[in-house]
Amino acid sequence: MKNLKNQKTIPIFFVIDENYVPFLCVSLKSIVLNASKEYNYKIHILNTGLTNKSIKNIKSVLSDNFVIEFNDIKEQIKNICDKLHTRDYYSKATYYRLFIPNMFPEYDKILYLDSDITVLGDISKLYEFEIGNNMVGAVVDEAVNSVPEFINYVNNFLGINESCYFNAGVLIMNLKVLRDEKFEEKFLQLLKTIKFTVAQDQDYLNVLCKDRVFYLPNVWNKMPFKNNKILTEDIKLIHYNLTLKPWHYDGILYEEEFWKYAVLTDVINDIFLIKSDFSEINKLNDFACGERLKSMAKEQADNVCTFKYLINKGKIVV
Repeated sequence: MKNLKNQKTIPIFFVIDENYVPFLCVSLKSIVLNASKEYNYKIHILNTGLTNKSIKNIKSVLSDNFVIEFNDIKEQIKNICDKLHTRDYYSKATYYRLFIPNMFPEYDKILYLDSDITVLGDISKLYEFEIGNNMVGAVVDEAVNSVPEFINYVNNFLGINESCYFNAGVLIMNLKVLRDEKFEEKFLQLLKTIKFTVAQDQDYLNVLCKDRVFYLPNVWNKMPFKNNKILTEDIKLIHYNLTLKPWHYDGILYEEEFWKYAVLTDVINDIFLIKSDFSEINKLNDFACGERLKSMAKEQADNVCTFKYLINKGKIVV
């Protein structure tokens, strides 16, 4: 990393397991090529073990104003690992972001990014948003607002208006406020009380940060829904959320932006292989997963004993 006098360092966090290393490499390449040289950047990779090859591939995409640190989180989650519910293609890694505030007391503010993104803008501009005393800065979840069953779920099960429900894949995290508000302690207590099965850790974040969210422009977390297409030149960050993966399917909106950076990495052949191996059975499983998720959301929203009900009756205090 350049050690330029008075040059600020932006901390950026990712959470991955071995399966997502190729896509992280693409995400990092897009960040590096578009980031302002006026900053240094420290990349933290939260994980529970990566191969030497994966570590080498990740390091290969960085430039001289970036450094990287691999943070093993096994010790942090060993006592609650069995309580972290997952479904379908998700891994327990999705919960790791919730432990960042207490794990990294040296930071007051960080960026958290999912690995299924491509960054078209200068990532320092995202960090520069002032979010005040809010817990997080985030974008309203476009996927939720595109599916009636999910709108019903967040309104009637979680008790959050869909226009306020945010996606947790791109976050400005106010670590100081999260620590002051005892976020991790509240999460662990809530984990004992209720199990969110639809959006898992994202639901916990939404209910725990309710009314303490700074809403960012949607160009910083644009999902490839064709009914909500906007000009590519206006987009700062593309999030290939849910099953909208260009490394699985042809014809994904904004797919050309992913491949533009993918071909610049050492993992491009790995990604080609992943796509060629994605079978018709895999595609049918994707569809079935989406249908199960909508059914699960409807079932929970129609249940009498919703989270919204428990909160309103004072049986749960957040």
